[in-house]
Amino acid sequence: MSRRRRVWRWLPVVVTGLVAAAVAGIALAFPSLAATTCPTCYGMRQVRTGLYVESGLTADRERQVAQVIDAAGRRVADFYGGRRSSPDILACLTASCYRRIGGGGERGIAVLNRAIMLSPGGVNPVIASHEMSHVEVHTRLGSGAAPLPQWFDEGLAVVVSDDPRYLKPETAGDRCRVPEGEAPPRTLDEWLRTAKADPDAYAKAACRVSRWLRVNGGPGAVLELVEHVAGGGELPASLRAASRETPS
Repeated sequence: MSRRRRVWRWLPVVVTGLVAAAVAGIALAFPSLAATTCPTCYGMRQVRTGLYVESGLTADRERQVAQVIDAAGRRVADFYGGRRSSPDILACLTASCYRRIGGGGERGIAVLNRAIMLSPGGVNPVIASHEMSHVEVHTRLGSGAAPLPQWFDEGLAVVVSDDPRYLKPETAGDRCRVPEGEAPPRTLDEWLRTAKADPDAYAKAACRVSRWLRVNGGPGAVLELVEHVAGGGELPASLRAASRETPS
């Protein structure tokens, strides 16, 4: 009995140690996941609900960041007729901050569709609204629906953000800066490989989506599509194009 009591006395210590080790392992392996779960643990300061910036910024700089996020949110709300998503935003103004929270060479990234990390080059309405569009679409689709083709998701985010790098102004009629090319990559893995090898990947996807919107009636067609897919419906034939070969 004495030995059994000793075992039970040490059991909470052992369990606590295992949990701590697991948390530490996740933080090391997936720093962005850990940082978006506890932004203040990674040196971020909460400016308001859902918005974190790196510590040490002036009050004026914090207000500027908040204004950028508000402008990006308006772009998303204008396109989708409102917003159903409210991801946490982690905005870094220095490269060291972005590395600390697990960022890489990208300007911004959505993490598990519940948070967005922005690098110093991504704290602007274009990049922020691009990532917000991804989260908004996935929120509307829900967890049980089949994903949209990755090229459509990416091209749509370019359209929503009105990114001038990849699209001509709306007054141009046909907004394509480059031809849309062959059938684009459908899965995330295919997209990542293609985007790494082809500098025009985003422009091609944006071209294809902008033309799809023009033919199908604009933003309302996206809302109908997302609602249809969220309800278990199949993708229309125009979005079921087979993936092309990934450039080597």
